[in-house]
Amino acid sequence: MTNSDLPPVYITYLNRFDIETLALTDAEILAAIEESLAMQGRGETVIEPRMHIEPRAGADGHFNVLRGWIGGGVDAAGVKVVGDFVDNYRQGRPSEYGVLTLFDPRMGAPRAILDASGITDMRTGAMTAVGAKYLARQDAKVLGNIGARGSSYWNVRLLDHLFDFEEIRVHSRRPESRNPFAERLSRDLGKTVVATEDWESCLKDADIIVEASRLSAPEPLFKTEWVKPGAFVVPYGTMSAVEITLTDVMDKLVVDDWGQCKGGKFGALRAHVEAGKLSEETLHAEMGQVVAGSRPGRERPDETILFWHRGLSLSDMALGHAMLKKAERVGLGQRLRFC
Repeated sequence: MTNSDLPPVYITYLNRFDIETLALTDAEILAAIEESLAMQGRGETVIEPRMHIEPRAGADGHFNVLRGWIGGGVDAAGVKVVGDFVDNYRQGRPSEYGVLTLFDPRMGAPRAILDASGITDMRTGAMTAVGAKYLARQDAKVLGNIGARGSSYWNVRLLDHLFDFEEIRVHSRRPESRNPFAERLSRDLGKTVVATEDWESCLKDADIIVEASRLSAPEPLFKTEWVKPGAFVVPYGTMSAVEITLTDVMDKLVVDDWGQCKGGKFGALRAHVEAGKLSEETLHAEMGQVVAGSRPGRERPDETILFWHRGLSLSDMALGHAMLKKAERVGLGQRLRFC
């Protein structure tokens, strides 16, 4: 039997413009990520730790390779490759470009190829927001967010969707990025978003603190003393911006996947893992366990809780699947014959 005798295999292709046109709602994005976490917590997924490819010595970036399988209504294996190059802004380009590929987990045939740059931003913000849903005080009124890239936009937007903040502060290193960032959020959210001049005025005494900085090397710019009791803290920069004492003031330490967090060379709490401050003994839970109900989330208003997420292939696949289903309903994308 030749290939021509077999049923054809088709790939659905969604480019950046297709994904923007789909315009998934905040609720659709959050639902996809929350359900994927619940599936992780129930053991209905497989996660392989991410890999890093550094293309040359002295490069201003690297590639992340994320792999996994998710069951349920998604039932797909997937690989996402995303380039993370911090100096792309000098060319007016985003720091991250990515591609998500989805495969049939029973016969291995490819199913879909999607632009993953927007997916990465959305699922990262959604992970922060779902974490806050279970781990932050539900009466949180003040948000402080460091960073002005795409994932920071979705951090603020999706968190505000859940909490309707009274005060939102943002900061990034360059005024030419943080000021337009605050203006865009103010327009989209219909409320004032303040661009602060420094880290302290952005983060100190906020109810929810998100650190998504873009540093070229670790630097402790986020001071532990700014964290008030009962706060929810989410540091996820590639290079650490926090002090080694940050975990000392936490009542609970939660991660997205311990297998990813315990290894590798990058991440906000890499030094804390190496020092034994974050370990299997000090870890409270993975986020999927909290969402699935096998581990408790916030139990008291005065608990100070940290959530470190490094990014899950499951989130990419779940959100990509939601986009493919919506694209099918509205007639977007291209269908390419593979064989």
